[in-house]
Amino acid sequence: MVNEAGHFPEVCKKSLQAMAADLQGAVRSEFFSTYSIPQLQRFTPRELEASGRLVQPLIYTRGDNYYRPITWEEALAKIAANLRKTSPSQAFFYASGRSSNEAGFLLQLFARIYGTNNVNNCSYYCHSASSVGLTSVLGSGVGTFQLEDLDETDLVFLIGANPASNHPRLMADLKNLRRRGGDVIVINPVRETGLVTFGVPSDLRSLLFGSKIASLYVQPHIGGDAALMHGIAKRTLELGAQDEVFLADHCEGWPALESHLHSISWDEIQRKSGVLRGEIDEIARRYAAAKNVIFAWTMGITHHVHGVQNVQSIANLALMRSMVGKPGSGLMPIRGHSNVQGVNTVGVTPRLKDAVFQRLESHFQITLPTAPGLDTFAAMAAAGAGQLKFGLCLGGNLYGANPDATHAAKALGKLDLVVYLSTTLNTGHTHGLGNETIILPVLARDEEPQPTTQESMFSYIRLSDGGPPRHEGPRSEIQIIGDLARRVFGDAGPIDWRSMRETNNIRHAIAKIVPGLEAIESVGETKREFHITGRAFREPRFPTASGKARLFVHDLPAEEALMKGAQLRLMTVRSEGQFNTVVYEDHDLYRGIDRRDVILIHPDDLARLSLNDRQPVTVTSSAGQMGGIFAIAYEDIKPGNALMYYPEANVLVPRTIDPQSKTPAFKNVLVTLSPATAIPTDPRQRPQPALAAMAVSSRDSMRAC
Repeated sequence: MVNEAGHFPEVCKKSLQAMAADLQGAVRSEFFSTYSIPQLQRFTPRELEASGRLVQPLIYTRGDNYYRPITWEEALAKIAANLRKTSPSQAFFYASGRSSNEAGFLLQLFARIYGTNNVNNCSYYCHSASSVGLTSVLGSGVGTFQLEDLDETDLVFLIGANPASNHPRLMADLKNLRRRGGDVIVINPVRETGLVTFGVPSDLRSLLFGSKIASLYVQPHIGGDAALMHGIAKRTLELGAQDEVFLADHCEGWPALESHLHSISWDEIQRKSGVLRGEIDEIARRYAAAKNVIFAWTMGITHHVHGVQNVQSIANLALMRSMVGKPGSGLMPIRGHSNVQGVNTVGVTPRLKDAVFQRLESHFQITLPTAPGLDTFAAMAAAGAGQLKFGLCLGGNLYGANPDATHAAKALGKLDLVVYLSTTLNTGHTHGLGNETIILPVLARDEEPQPTTQESMFSYIRLSDGGPPRHEGPRSEIQIIGDLARRVFGDAGPIDWRSMRETNNIRHAIAKIVPGLEAIESVGETKREFHITGRAFREPRFPTASGKARLFVHDLPAEEALMKGAQLRLMTVRSEGQFNTVVYEDHDLYRGIDRRDVILIHPDDLARLSLNDRQPVTVTSSAGQMGGIFAIAYEDIKPGNALMYYPEANVLVPRTIDPQSKTPAFKNVLVTLSPATAIPTDPRQRPQPALAAMAVSSRDSMRAC
C-alpha cells in the first residue's frame, strides 16, 4: 500500500482482490474427482478462481475425464523426461507478469541453455505495440518519465485507457492534477463513469465526495484514434504552436510530417475519427496552452492492426511541442503494477538485446542459440500447425489471453505436454489441454521464502519480502525451475542450478548481465528500491542512431476498416472486478452491469437494428459466434460501436494482428447482431457449483499465517 514515492496508503482494489484470492482455502483433492473436465469447462472464470488455492500437482491425460493428483516427484520426472526427448525447436516457454524478475530470468536462462529462443511473455498480447512504436521513435520501448513528473505536469492526455478500473493507483495523481488547476483530456469511445468522477480511497475528501477527473471527454470511433491524433496535430500546426527549434534540433522527419498534415483534409479526419472539428479545435487549444504535457495510453491504442502507428501518431503529437525529454512531460504506456515490463527487461523475449546476449554468454561461459525465436502469437500458430510438442506457462492464462478461443484450444490440444505453474484454477486449465496437462501449484508473491523484485511501468524496481506459506504443497517458482533444470541437464553443466535457487545469486547475475539493473545486486540487503538507469529522458537526447527522435508519416486507416451498414465495431474490455483474465466478481460496478454475457450498444443502434433492450441476440464475427447474449442499451458508448467482456468474447476475436508488433486486434472487431433463436438461461438462476464444500475454510488457511 506504498507507492514509489513512499505515499501511504495507496490502495488498489485489484491488489486487495488478488490477496483475497491468495487467502482462499485449499482445493480439496475430492474436488477433482467430483467435477469432470466437461463440467469444469462450464465453470465461469469467476467460479474457477473462487474454487480455492491449488496445493498439489495435478495431471490430466487425454481420454480421461478428470484431473488426478500426483506427487511432486512424479510431476517433475515426467516433465523432465518429456523435455529430454523433445527437440528444443519444438518447445516454447511463456511467462506472465505475475512472476518475479528472478523467476523470469531463470526461466529464459533455462530455455536458452535447453536450446531454444521460443521464449515469450504476455506483453505481446497487450503492449508490444507500445514497445515497438516507442523504440521506432525514441530508441527506447518504455515510458519516458518517472512518477514524480506527474506532479509537474499541467495536462494529461488519457487515450484508450480506463485506469479507474484497471490502474486505480494512477487516479490519485489525476485527482491531484485537477485540484491544482490542470487538465485531463480523456479520449475513449466509452464514457467511463470512473474517469468522470472517482473516489480516491487514500484521500478522505475524495472518497466521501468524489473527485472530478476528466476536464474534457472526447469519444472517437473505435479505431479512430490515429485520425484524431492527426487532427489535433494538424490544428496545432494551424495555431502555430509547434516548437520549430526543437523539431529542427532534436527530431528527424519534420518537413515530411508537416507536409503530410497540410495535405490531410478535415473531412477525412472527422469521418474517420468520428470527432467533429469543433472538439478537435478545443483539444488543440488546450494542448497549445499547456507547458508540460504527458500522454498516457493503454490497450485501447495497442489492440489494433495499426497499433504501432497509433503509438507513433501520439509520439508525433508530443514531439511537435517538445513534450519529450524534459521534466513534467513525456510518453507513458500504462502497463499496470504487475511485472509485465520486468519479465521483458530480464530477457523473457524471443530476441535478447545484443548487450544482454553478449553478457549472458560471457558471464556463464555458454553458447546461446541463435535461431529466431517465436513470439506468443507465432508460438500459438506453430502449435496449431503441429510444429510444437511442449509448452510451459509460468503463471497467466495463455488460452484465455488468446484471440480466437476456438483456435487457441485446438492449438494447445496438439501439444504432447503442457505445463502450468499456477496459484488458482483458470479457463486455461479446463480448455487449454494437451495430450497431457500438468498443473504445478506455486506460492503467491507474499509467500515466497526469499525476497523477489518486480518492475513498475515507471521502470522502478520494487522489492517484495515474501513470507510464510499459507498451505503445505505449493512451491516457489524459482525452486521449480531450478529443480527442472537439474533434472534435464544434471549437475555437470555450465550453470550451478542449486545456487540459482537463491534469489541473491540470481540478482547477482542479473546485475552483471542486464544494463541498467546494476543496483539490483544489493537490493535484497539494502532494501533500496530504484529507477532503472537510462530510462527517463530528462533532456532531448535519445538512444537512436542519430541521437534524435524520429517522426513518422503514414496514411489514416483505410475506409473499409470502419463500421458499415448493419455492422458494429466491437471492443473487448475488462470489468471493474477483474484483473487481466482473472474475474473476481461478475458485477461491473462503474458501468452498472450485473452480468458478463452481454453486449453494450447505444440505444440508437438498438433502434437501427430493430432490437429491444435486454433482448437475447446472437453475435457473429469472422472468427466465431456467441449465442444467448443480452443486448443492453448503453448511452455511454458512441453510436456504431459496441462493448463485450474479455476473455469470454475472445471467441469472436479473429487472429488479426498488427504486422509490426504481432499484437492482436482485441479492440477492433466487426460484428453483426441477430435475434437469438433460444432464450438463454440466466446464470443467476442456475445451480451453482458447491465450491465451499470443496475447499478448506479460510479460517484454517489463515492459521498458516
